[in-house]
Amino acid sequence: MDYSYPFSIDWTTEEIVDVVAFFEAIELAYEKGVKRKSLMAKYRRFKEIVPSIAEEKTYFREFEEESGYASFPVIKEMKVRSDEDIIKMKK
Repeated sequence: MDYSYPFSIDWTTEEIVDVVAFFEAIELAYEKGVKRKSLMAKYRRFKEIVPSIAEEKTYFREFEEESGYASFPVIKEMKVRSDEDIIKMKK
């Protein structure tokens, strides 16, 4: 991985770590698959840090430009699946 994760300089170290963990879960959804419950918890924490939909879209776009991984389809899939599913996306 030769890219950086989007973050704000206004965030605390803990918030940056939590946002990076969320984006790592997005990567995992494309690479190996991620447990829906785990992804949901990370997304909820991400939304505590980034409550604005406009900001969320900006960070998702920045992450996709850097990594090639689209976050929105993963979140959409997470919302429609049952609790026992693994979220696995195709590239």
